[in-house]
Amino acid sequence: MAFPKNSFLLLFVLICSLSLNAWAKVDMTMEESVEVYLGDSAGIPCQYVFSEQPRAFMIQWFVRNPSSSSRERIYYGDNAQQIVDDGTDFTGRITVSNVGDKEGVLLTIQDVQLTDEREFFCQVNGMAAGNGEGKTHLRVFDPPMAPVIEGVHAGISVTNELPSKIASCEARNGFPRPNITWYRGISPLTPTHGQINVVILVTRESSGFYTVQSELQYKVAKEDKDVLFSCEVSYYVPGAVRTAESKGINITVHYPTTVVELWKESPQGLVKEGDTVEIRCQGDGNPPPPFTFNREQEQETALEASDDTLVLREVTRGDSGVYQCRSLDLDTYEEVMGDVQLIVHYLDPALVVPKDSEIMFKGESLTATCNALSSLETFTVWFKNGQQVGTGHMLFLQDATYDTAGEYVCEVTVPSLPGLHTSGSVHIIVQGAPQMKDADREVEMEEGAGKWVNLSCEAHAHPLPTISWTVTGSQSWREVLTSATEHSTISLVSVKVTSDITAFCNATNEMGTEAKSFSISISAIPMVTSTAPYSPAEGNGVIIVVVIICILLLAVLASVLYFLHKKGKIPCGRSGKQEITKENPNKDGIVVEMKTDTKTEEAVLLKGVSGDKNGPSDQYMDLRK
Repeated sequence: MAFPKNSFLLLFVLICSLSLNAWAKVDMTMEESVEVYLGDSAGIPCQYVFSEQPRAFMIQWFVRNPSSSSRERIYYGDNAQQIVDDGTDFTGRITVSNVGDKEGVLLTIQDVQLTDEREFFCQVNGMAAGNGEGKTHLRVFDPPMAPVIEGVHAGISVTNELPSKIASCEARNGFPRPNITWYRGISPLTPTHGQINVVILVTRESSGFYTVQSELQYKVAKEDKDVLFSCEVSYYVPGAVRTAESKGINITVHYPTTVVELWKESPQGLVKEGDTVEIRCQGDGNPPPPFTFNREQEQETALEASDDTLVLREVTRGDSGVYQCRSLDLDTYEEVMGDVQLIVHYLDPALVVPKDSEIMFKGESLTATCNALSSLETFTVWFKNGQQVGTGHMLFLQDATYDTAGEYVCEVTVPSLPGLHTSGSVHIIVQGAPQMKDADREVEMEEGAGKWVNLSCEAHAHPLPTISWTVTGSQSWREVLTSATEHSTISLVSVKVTSDITAFCNATNEMGTEAKSFSISISAIPMVTSTAPYSPAEGNGVIIVVVIICILLLAVLASVLYFLHKKGKIPCGRSGKQEITKENPNKDGIVVEMKTDTKTEEAVLLKGVSGDKNGPSDQYMDLRK
C-alpha cells in the first residue's frame, strides 16, 4: 500500500489519537446489506456521529477479497483530498459523495458486476475525536432464463417396481442459484421414498451464473395418463422472491387392459338381412392390446377382423348370435373378454292363398290370405288396379260378380324396419253365364226406310261367350266386327231398314245363354238415307260429305242476303233484329228472321207448302227494329 508523503506525521497523529480513544468515540450507522440488479448502480451509505467535533478526520473504504479474508482499500479521503485507489476492480467505477445535511458519505458503484458481491467497509478516523468502522454486504441479482422442461418420449409402465424418469427441467444463467420445484397438476411434489425422487445438478458457469438441472423420477399410475406435469423455478430479486413456471407436459402411461367393450358400430338401428355390419372392440388398456373375435358357440374359431373391427357382409338370419372379443395383455398375460348380441331381422317372401289364380262362380264368396314370416310385426295392404281394397293379411270377396275378377296384390311391410318389404298376388276369375247390359228390356229404334243401322252387343262371361245374331224383316244385314277381351266379347252388325225389323243378339257359353232384342220401326218422316251398309272405312266419308253440304247451304244463304242488300230490300242499321214478311201474310208465307249480336249470328228459314202460288208482286217485306 502506498503512503502519502507526510506519512510519518500522519502516523504520529494516529498514535496520538489512539491514546485519546478512551475518552472520544464515533457512532457508525450502515445498512447490513444493499441489493441491486446486475448492471445497475449501487449506493452504499456510511453515516457517522462524533462525540466531539474533530478538527480534522479521514474516511477510507475497503472491500474484502473474495479469495481470502484480507481487505483491500479502494478509496481514501480527508479534508484536503479524495483519492480512488488505482489497480483495484473498482477503479473508475466508484465515487464518494456527502450525504446531504447529515454527517456521512455515500459510496456509489457503477455497472455492478457479479464479482462485486462482497463486504464493503467504511472506516472513519477523527483523530482525538475518535474513530469507527462499519460494513455493508453488497448483494447482486440476475434472474435466470425461463425454465425448459422435456418429457420422456417412451411410454412408462405402471408395472415398473421403481420410480422411472419422466421429465427433466433446466433453469439457466441465474444469480444467485435458483431453485426448481416439480408439480403434478397444481400439487407440488416432494421426494418420497419409493414413489418420488428428485435429482438436482447445479453448475457454476465461468461467467459466474448458475445453471440448475432437475430430474423427476416418479412411479406412475393409470390415473397419471391425463395429468400435466410441470416445473417451477424460484429466484431472488432485490427485496423479493419471484417464480417462473414451465409449460405442462403429458406423459405416456402404459397400463394393462381390465375391461373390454364390444358394440355394433353400423348400421344404426335394427339390422336386416343383406346389411353389412361392423362390430367394434375397445379395451381400457394402453397401448391397445391385439384383439381376436369369435362367436360364443364357436370359441375355438377365430373370425377374420381388421385391428379392432369385425366386418360381416350381407348378413343373414344365420349370423344372429353372441359375438365375443378377447384381448391378451402382454405385460400381465391376462385375458379379458367382452361380448355383444347381434340380431338379424328378416321377412320371407309373401305366400298368397289361393296361389296364382282362382276360379269363382258368380255369387260365390272367397277369403284370400297373404302371409310373410318375419322376426318383426308386419302390416299388409291389398291393391287392385293400383287402388287399395283392403288391409290385413285376409281379403274377403263376397257375392262375386264379373267386376270382382282381376289381379289382387298384397304388399307386406315392417313398420319398425322400412327396408323390409315383400309382395304377392292372386288372379281371380269369375265364371258364369253370359251377362249383357239391359238384356231384360227390348231396345226400340225408329229409322228411315233404306238406311243402314248399326247394332252392337257386349257380353261378359267366363269362359268367353260366342255371339250370334237372328234378324227378321230384312234380308240385307251382315256382321262387320267381332272382338274379344279377357272377360268379354263384342259384336257389331249393320242392317238395312226395308221394313219393321226384329233382331236378336245371343251370347252363349257352356254355363248358359243370354239374349238381347232390338226393334226397328220405319220412320214416317222422309230422311236422308244411305244406300250402303256401314263400314268403318265409309264412316269418315259420310261425315266429310255432310260437312261439305252444310258449307254449300251457308254459302247460298249468304249470297241471297247479299243480293237483297244490293237491291235495297234490306237497309243497314243499328238494330239487332230484322223481319221480312209477305204483304198478305198467311200460313203459306215465307218468314226470314235474323238475330244479330256481338258474339253470334243465327238465321232460321221457315217455309210453308200449299197449292197457291204467289208472284213477286204479292209479297211484302216488314222491317222492324
